[in-house]
Amino acid sequence: MSPIHDQSYRRYEGTREPPGRGWMVILRTGLLGLMAKRVFLLVMLAAWVPFVYYAIRMYLVIMYPGASRLLPIDAAMFQGFIEAQGLAVFFVTVYVGSGLIANDRRANALQIYLSKPLLRIEYIGGKLLILAAALVGITLLPGLLLVILQVMFAGSFDFLRSNAFVIPAVTLGALVRVIVPSATMLALSSLSKSSRYAAVMYAGTIFFSEALFGVVTAITGSTRMAWISVTACFEQVTDAIFRQPLHYETPVVVCALVLLGLVVLSISVLERTVRGVEVVK
Repeated sequence: MSPIHDQSYRRYEGTREPPGRGWMVILRTGLLGLMAKRVFLLVMLAAWVPFVYYAIRMYLVIMYPGASRLLPIDAAMFQGFIEAQGLAVFFVTVYVGSGLIANDRRANALQIYLSKPLLRIEYIGGKLLILAAALVGITLLPGLLLVILQVMFAGSFDFLRSNAFVIPAVTLGALVRVIVPSATMLALSSLSKSSRYAAVMYAGTIFFSEALFGVVTAITGSTRMAWISVTACFEQVTDAIFRQPLHYETPVVVCALVLLGLVVLSISVLERTVRGVEVVK
């Protein structure tokens, strides 16, 4: 006969993780999953092509000063890089963000997540940071590397001394293009069980607002309605951040409020849609 083992109550002898770290698990798992996908790696690699172009441009201008007349190294150049990343930001946002919550809803995993001692804000924060980390990798990281390369190629800090606002401008300009798309895409992903539908809704929002702005501009002959275009709002705010002439007649404050409104609306949507089984303690 096999022995009978005592299965009575025993104290848990494992380690207990302090509360509030659930988002780290979600973030780590999400990033590892992305890194295992070849398509994601190819998209990220393609997103760094503008960085290579601007790095080569800076090197040639510094080695051959005469080229600075055609390709000056100034704040406008760094602004140009941030704006050039707009297309990459769009594709990464759609590819990475469309299924972040939609896939969990389709698999009915949202209730499992939130039936654990996991705060709703931890779940949302972990999912948001997955997309934000990917976008930081193609905006803020290469932008700051360009500043470092400029110093290395020039062998001095003269440029930064005369343009001290460039580093804060690169940081803020990049973060605007990280936070707004991340929050918007996550909110749209929470509204559907289909990642494709979420991607279509996001693309439709961008393209429809741009098309509507084009029609209004053609009719009125004015760009005062630029605030109806998400892309135009990004450009207008970026111009102000880098202290460059504005693209449109719309006040910068209005465009900034539109982008802020998208974030606030997204938070409101997430608060209403991300719900699960509450645990009574």
